[in-house]
Amino acid sequence: MTIEVSFELNGFGVEVDVEAHLRLLDLLRDVLGETGTKEACGEGECGACTVLVDGRAVNSCLFPVGEVGGAAVTTIEGLTALNGQASSIQKAFLDHGGTQCGFCAPGMIMTTAALLAENPHPTVSEIRQSLTGNLCRCTGYYQIVEAIQAAARVGQVAGS
Repeated sequence: MTIEVSFELNGFGVEVDVEAHLRLLDLLRDVLGETGTKEACGEGECGACTVLVDGRAVNSCLFPVGEVGGAAVTTIEGLTALNGQASSIQKAFLDHGGTQCGFCAPGMIMTTAALLAENPHPTVSEIRQSLTGNLCRCTGYYQIVEAIQAAARVGQVAGS
């Protein structure tokens, strides 16, 4: 069974007919070509697939496509300015070594975007708490926390 889904993706309107059983992750990657969102565990445990739905960080591997209707979805691609310039969060992750293999980075960055939108000046404890749903096997989190602190100092406006 197919359903029609209309929503905003990274600031642009999208209307698509998709299988009703699809996950948001599948819609983003396989149908719409937004491959920055990664699948790792497929069970909502690792956070690699984190995107924003109406500003809230969600695991797109658990999010039913039927629930996205009318929502505003932001992926890692949506943080980049139209001129291709990285957001301050993306820059901070690069400048502070917050990525190594890079697989968890999109989810970490999207979680950071949600955190900083809600709390522009988080403490280290608040940063660590916000990352509890995101796993990284490479950095040991120290550089990620430093990157988030730096992004908070600069502000999180896309392309800034």
